[in-house]
Amino acid sequence: MATLKELAKRDDLLSGGHRACAGCAMTSIVRQILLVAGKDVVVGCATGCLEVTTTIFPYSAWRVPFIHTAFENVAATISGVETAYRSLRKQGVLNKEMRFIAFGGDGGTYDIGIQALSGALERGHRMLYVCYDNEAYMNTGVQRSGATPFSANTTTCPVGECSTGKPQFNKDLTAIVAAHGIPYVAQTTSAHWRDLTTKVEKALNADGPSFLNVLSPCVVGWEYPSDQTVQIAKLAVDTCFWPLYEVENGKYRLNLIPAEKKPLDEWIKRQGRFKHFYKPGGEELLAKAQAEVDRRWERLLAVSEKPQKQSK
Repeated sequence: MATLKELAKRDDLLSGGHRACAGCAMTSIVRQILLVAGKDVVVGCATGCLEVTTTIFPYSAWRVPFIHTAFENVAATISGVETAYRSLRKQGVLNKEMRFIAFGGDGGTYDIGIQALSGALERGHRMLYVCYDNEAYMNTGVQRSGATPFSANTTTCPVGECSTGKPQFNKDLTAIVAAHGIPYVAQTTSAHWRDLTTKVEKALNADGPSFLNVLSPCVVGWEYPSDQTVQIAKLAVDTCFWPLYEVENGKYRLNLIPAEKKPLDEWIKRQGRFKHFYKPGGEELLAKAQAEVDRRWERLLAVSEKPQKQSK
């Protein structure tokens, strides 16, 4: 695994000057992934925040081959490119070793693109799919998605006199993908660089499809100061809202168990989308959210290999 100094010496394959918001975790995720992947890679990108901020015509921030697709079909597009590549290698036209990465937000992955993703995984294409999960349709105005947490305020499930935000819990997409029986599946965040880059390397070397679900805090949709992105991501892990784990050839492994599991309140209270939790009646919402986090954490503990307890 490459050290931080080694990664820092590599070419940055996503240039500065893009239009992503200050404090956005998404571009940090992409930069770290490309530092591991290198130049011999083809990237597909679903319509969403990443596409609109990095490819405003006639400019592009990408220094690798890049394909923009519709919201729903980036997995299908990259699986087609990977198939063409295998055919050209078989014919002797190409002999270079290449990798293929698809990027999609939670809207284009949890919801609109899940059919194409499931099909690509079932067919067994050697490709990495990365979901940068900012927990709503941020590009089009902070509408709720299948990744939006329980009772979060969004423009389509707004908090008001008749509503306490999204009434459903977020979909467990990582478990859904793992159920496909592919070689490698993992959850991580941009704030845990070693965990992220190690998992990217494993995913790219997997003999078949691989998937990374990367928590991507959003300043606009989550409503927090732009200098707190790393702290917000770390608190998601320390509260066990977003566990760091991997499923390698069907075997679950936790990568970090907090030395002291923090209450969900430590993460919730820093985000404006949950400010109604601290008004009359909000105690019940917080208790319900905490109970679901605890339930999912205990389920994950029950099926996973355990690392040494750690907090960093």
